[in-house]
Amino acid sequence: MSKQLNTYNLKAADMTLKDFDEGSRKVSMYLARFDIKDSDSDIIRKGAFTKSIQERGPQSNSNRKIAYLRYHNWEMPIGKFLELNEDDKGLFAVAHLSESTAGADAMADYKEGIIREHSIGFRYIQDKIRFIDLGDENSYYDVTEVQLFEGSAVTFGANEFTYTIDVAKSESKIEMAKRLHDEINIIGKSLSTGQGSDERLYSLEMRLKFLNARFLELANMEPFVKEHSKSEPIEKPTFNWNNVINKL
Repeated sequence: MSKQLNTYNLKAADMTLKDFDEGSRKVSMYLARFDIKDSDSDIIRKGAFTKSIQERGPQSNSNRKIAYLRYHNWEMPIGKFLELNEDDKGLFAVAHLSESTAGADAMADYKEGIIREHSIGFRYIQDKIRFIDLGDENSYYDVTEVQLFEGSAVTFGANEFTYTIDVAKSESKIEMAKRLHDEINIIGKSLSTGQGSDERLYSLEMRLKFLNARFLELANMEPFVKEHSKSEPIEKPTFNWNNVINKL
C-alpha cells in the first residue's frame, strides 16, 4: 500500500471545539489527534508537527506562517494562530479571529454552534511514514512527521453526513436522524437571526437544503433488520419518521 506523498492532504480531527471566548475573539481547539487510527488508516505520533511549528509556527520568524483558514480556502483567512503546541492528546491550538468579514462570519458561526470541528491541510513526508502490515484491517500507516500548512474551521468534519449509503447497512438510522434533526435546527435558528454577510447566509441556506435532502433520503430508506437465528423473534421498528419530519 502507498500514499500520495507530494500532494496537499486534508484530515479532520475527531475532537470538538474546546473553547470560544467572544469577548477576546479567541478560539482554542485540537487540530489533530495522536495515537488513534483514523479513517485514512493513519496513526499520527506526537512530534509529527514539531518541525513545522518550529519553522513556521506563531513564534517563528517565517513570513509564511501556518495559516488559520475557513474550509481550507487560502483566500479565506479568518485570523491567526497565537499558539500551536503538541500535548499528549494531539495538536492543540489557540487562535484569534480577525475583524474581517470572514472573521466576523466565523465568529458568528462559533457563537451559534455552526463551527464545532477543525481540520488540517498538510503533506506527508516520504521517509516519515511507514506502513505496518498486520495482514488484516488492523494494518495502519505510522506517521511520525508531516509538513503542516494550515488549520481550518469547518462546519462539519470531513466525513460528516456522508453516510446515506452505509447507514442502510447499520443499526444507527435513528441516531443519524436525530443528529441531522439537531443540525437542521441549529442552522435554521442561525438563519432566522439574519446575522453575518450575504455569503454566510447563503452558505447556511445551501447547507440547510443539503441537510434536508439527506434527511429525506434517510427517511425513505428501507429499515435495516439484523439477522436473527430462527428461534429469535424479529421486531419491527417502531420509530415514526413522519413525526420527525413534521417537527421541521
